[in-house]
Amino acid sequence: MNDALNDFLHYLRIERGLSDNTLSSYKRDLTQYLTFLSKEKGISGVHEIARTQVLQYLHHLNDLDRSQATIARTLSSIRAFHQFLIRERLVEEDASLHIETPKKERKLPKILSMDDVDSLLSISPTDPLSMRNKAMLEMLYATGLRVTELVSLKVSDLHLTMGFVRCFGKGGKERIIPLGQMAKESIETYLSHGRPTLMKQKASDYLFLNHRGGPLTRQGFWKILKAVAREVGITKEITPHTLRHSFATHLLENGADLRAVQEMLGHADISTTQIYTHVTKTRLTDVYRSYHPRA
Repeated sequence: MNDALNDFLHYLRIERGLSDNTLSSYKRDLTQYLTFLSKEKGISGVHEIARTQVLQYLHHLNDLDRSQATIARTLSSIRAFHQFLIRERLVEEDASLHIETPKKERKLPKILSMDDVDSLLSISPTDPLSMRNKAMLEMLYATGLRVTELVSLKVSDLHLTMGFVRCFGKGGKERIIPLGQMAKESIETYLSHGRPTLMKQKASDYLFLNHRGGPLTRQGFWKILKAVAREVGITKEITPHTLRHSFATHLLENGADLRAVQEMLGHADISTTQIYTHVTKTRLTDVYRSYHPRA
């Protein structure tokens, strides 16, 4: 079964051109799936897998209190794997066929208040690292980029004179996002006075560098965000996606067009963007209940 999995991952990398993060997700989901089939069900080859075992694994995930979103993502990985087995003629029947995907829970995203955003972006750029940190946070809130998109940016992706940045999102899809004046100023300060010092005479195309002159990682940015939040006194849980959620919600609260926000976020389906309209409605309800004398 491991050989079949390795062949599938090779197919995803070479023929589908999927990112390392997506490949890691597939590998994790399917390794756990095949391990369960091997250890719990005594299955030694992919030709032995039947629809019953797929259902049993999904029930197993449910017993472990995995979220509906996690189970839905896992089933998607399993389906893709079994479809690959059919195409390669390693099996005759698709064991995942006609298994319904659990409906995803629609949890409202957590966002920052404008006061929290102001606090987070109040960093004083006094040295190369603080210049970089301020530029990153300003850009993240100004554009709603995913953290992977942020740390993957190249200097050539910036078009500061025109006031926009180019990024490549999921599936390598290109999009152009406007930059606000404060983000532009922070980036210009970083490019002029911070990045040259961080480069340490190394050549690098990446925009945001670590203290050794290499490209910043997703984990590195996560640590920086948490450290800055602590320094400015933000006690609520905050992640890179919190700023993306805040970007979208604050735009809609101030009258932005939903389609425009969808395009800036890089959502393929507008229904994904519509979750932020629910957030704004919830916040309006909270304000009404707090301040209306007869609420």
